[in-house]
Amino acid sequence: MLRAGIVGLPNVGKSTLFNALVANAKAQAANFPFCTIEPNVGVVAVPDERLNVLAKISESEQIVPTRMEFVDIAGLVKGASQGEGLGNQFLANIREVDAIVHVVRCFENDDIVHVSGSIDPVRDIEVINLELGLADLAQVERRMERTRKQARNNKDAKLELDALEKVAAVLNEGKSARLVELTEEEDLAIKPLGLLTRKPIIYATNVSEDDLAQGNQWVDRVREVAKEENAQVVVVSAQVESELIELPEEERGDFLESLGVSEGGLQSLIRATYDLLGLRTYLTTGPKETRAWTIHAGMTAPQAAGVIHTDFERGFIRAETIGFEDLVSVGSMTAAKEKGLLRSEGKDYVVQEGDVMLFRFNV
Repeated sequence: MLRAGIVGLPNVGKSTLFNALVANAKAQAANFPFCTIEPNVGVVAVPDERLNVLAKISESEQIVPTRMEFVDIAGLVKGASQGEGLGNQFLANIREVDAIVHVVRCFENDDIVHVSGSIDPVRDIEVINLELGLADLAQVERRMERTRKQARNNKDAKLELDALEKVAAVLNEGKSARLVELTEEEDLAIKPLGLLTRKPIIYATNVSEDDLAQGNQWVDRVREVAKEENAQVVVVSAQVESELIELPEEERGDFLESLGVSEGGLQSLIRATYDLLGLRTYLTTGPKETRAWTIHAGMTAPQAAGVIHTDFERGFIRAETIGFEDLVSVGSMTAAKEKGLLRSEGKDYVVQEGDVMLFRFNV
């Protein structure tokens, strides 16, 4: 299961957001730095309305959504790359995740102290990115020293050194390693380093409930920063989300409507993170259950079958496949077969987002 790490300065709302993401999480949300010392891990369901639709068609007994992990990592501070504020430990936690959700404070509240004394999301982003970049640069330079000697007589080492030099040049300019264009071979060569600033990133702008619908001037500034990195921005209100989970299910819609939104920002954040990780969903449905399965973009039908069970991949014969929209339009698998919409796909078929599949196999 792939993991996304929630990072940011202290007191930006990370732990409150995490608690809302995983309603039963026990991360402490307190008004002081480093209240989260060990990273808290929570598994969340990826929202997918298609499951409810398919479950009605198949009269399924249960619905099983796909899931992903979020890791709440303690607040970073200036100097983290040199070990300030337990920096070494926190940077190591970030290195272990697949993507970063960078929570940025875009709200005013005199009762919640900002570590820098004022609200300035661009400055806050620069502090975090600088610390991550300095940690990356130190790691890259160490690796370059070890690789230079090997590169004289080793093609693989030469390839890695070339990639490291490209990354070092960008890091020395104070920019993120994700901006470096590398070949597929170069990218694979440096992947074991787990560079922090090469991980895909989403900026989660944490706003007050009054700004959830439209955002504010701070959110606009974050969008400008994100545009330079081709990063996504999601507007959330950790406070609203924490209130939502305390309400009965039937009252949540009215509460959100009163704020001018149709859903909480967390739904958008989960979906955006799922997409950021290069994940796709295919679906299976029947009387017993309707389920969403997670695959990587580009997986073939046998590989997708292997997500269910290795025997499915090993003995793969074919995949009876129909797109979600096509299935819904005709109303049943039987009707889909009659109209010729149910396709028989072989071993080379690349699974598409929203495919509804039934695997035939023999072992």
